[in-house]
Parts: sequence; C-alpha cells; structure tokens
Amino acid sequence: MNAGQAVALVSPAGAVAPERITGAVLALRQWGLRPVESAHCRGRYGEFGGVISYSGTQAERLGDLNWALRSPEVRAIVCNRGGYGAVQLIGSLDYASIAADPKWLIGLSDVSALHAAMHHAGVMSLHAPMARHLTEHGTAGEVSGWIHSIVTGGPWPDYSLPPSSGNRLGTATASLTGGNLAVLSALVPTDYNLLLPGNILFVEDIGESVYRVERMLHTLRLAGILPRLAGLVVGQFTNYRDNAHGTAMRQMVAQMVAPYAYPVAFDFPVGHVDRNLPLIEGAETTLAVTAGGVRLIQHKPF
Repeated sequence: MNAGQAVALVSPAGAVAPERITGAVLALRQWGLRPVESAHCRGRYGEFGGVISYSGTQAERLGDLNWALRSPEVRAIVCNRGGYGAVQLIGSLDYASIAADPKWLIGLSDVSALHAAMHHAGVMSLHAPMARHLTEHGTAGEVSGWIHSIVTGGPWPDYSLPPSSGNRLGTATASLTGGNLAVLSALVPTDYNLLLPGNILFVEDIGESVYRVERMLHTLRLAGILPRLAGLVVGQFTNYRDNAHGTAMRQMVAQMVAPYAYPVAFDFPVGHVDRNLPLIEGAETTLAVTAGGVRLIQHKPF
C-alpha cells in the first residue's frame, strides 16, 4: 500500500481501551497512512467470562469487519485487540470479497481465528502486534519496522536468532501457518483448520498450563498433523504461575515431537511479549536450525 491509503481499525472481539485506538491512529498517521475507524471499534457491549466486554454485538462486529473487507479504499485492516469473539464471525465473513480484493489483516491471539478464515479464502495475512503495541512503541523499533515494511510493499522478514536449548537441527522450506494454539486447535476438525500437515507450524499461548498444551498437541498428533509437519517454531508461552512451568513446557513439547525428524526452534519471539516478531501466514518460508542459531526467511513471491 502507498502513502495516504486507508487502514481500517476494527475490534472484532474484546472491547479496547480508547487510548490504545487513539495511539494506533497516531502511529499510522506517522507512517503516512490514513486510519479509518470502524463504526463500533470503540464500543463496549455485554461481557464474556464475567470479566471483559465485547466491543459490540456479534452483528455489529461482523458488520464492521465485512465493511473493511469489502471497502475498495481500505488496503489493510488492524485488529485492535483479541480477547474472545473472533470465532463467532468466521462462518459469516464475505469470502468472495476477501478473495477478490486481498488486503493485509493484522493481529494475533484471538485474531488467530481470522487468520484461519483468511487462509480458508486463499489469502495471506499478518500475525503481528495490534493497537497496544502501536500505542506503546509507535513507529520505532524492530517490530514496528517490519510491520511497516510488509504492509507497504518493502522487504519481507529475514530473522536470525541465537541457538536455544532443545532446538533440533535441520532445514525446511514450506508454507508457514500458526498462531495461538488454544484458538487454532479448536478449529482442527473444521474447514478453517490452519494447523496443516506439510507446513512449518508456529505456536504460542498465554495463561495455559502445561497439561492443557500437551492435550492440544495430542489432538494434533491424533489428527495426523504433528507427525507430518515440515518444521515447528515454538513461540512464547507466557503467564505461568512460576518459572518452573516454563521449563516443564519446553520439556513436554520436546517429548511430544521427539519421534519426528523435522527441525524445531524453541524460544522464538512470537506471542504475548513485547518483542513479537511479525510473521506472514501462508508465506513460503525457510526455517534453518543450526548449532549456530536459527534463521527464518519469508520469501516474497513478487
């Protein structure tokens, strides 16, 4: 996209603190883009889990997202936050418009369900930070720089990282898909499954115990997905009760993938962390895990 083109801000799930939307608007303007707020992106409606509100009714959130997908002026869509609610929308999205006029959809966490929907339509999308990051970090730094580069037609990611304990060496080139494991594992038995055999899979999660993550991985094993991956990128699993859970999580994942031969990279900076490197869903990607470190290259097709 070019300077002056429109970026839609939508809130497809949880309600968003207004100051974070305002901060995202300022950051997008600093990039020379034209932020346009959807009708209900600052809304608040009801509750889920007795804790957090939706940004609007299901119909309002669906209407906002379909508006952004259909508008010829909008060239990218920033999802303001996750929470819960995106899965309610994916069966009613305008898939004809998605396929006819592809545009970047940006977000993570619960937005993983929308990445699954975009992939279902044959369109790439961008797993990347949302309004909170743009508010707190603005246009500066590595993460924001990669978001800007990707959406404005610049270079695609080429990440080099130090070695990590538990890595399994090897090289693979395949389509990269993934995101929040809890959200995506629930979609495995549906037409919107994003955890596909033959792909390089990346996973992350927040607030999940080790046994729950193990259960999700067993689902992937029993579905024939885990044994047939081209590679695995293990992102950040955050919000443990104590540090021991981090060690236990690494050991559990290593045991789950021990029977297979593909490369595995632990501690990749993707997930609910400040250094959350953008990854392009559906892009052909090379994952090279060596004794000297990890390199992940996303290949631009044009």
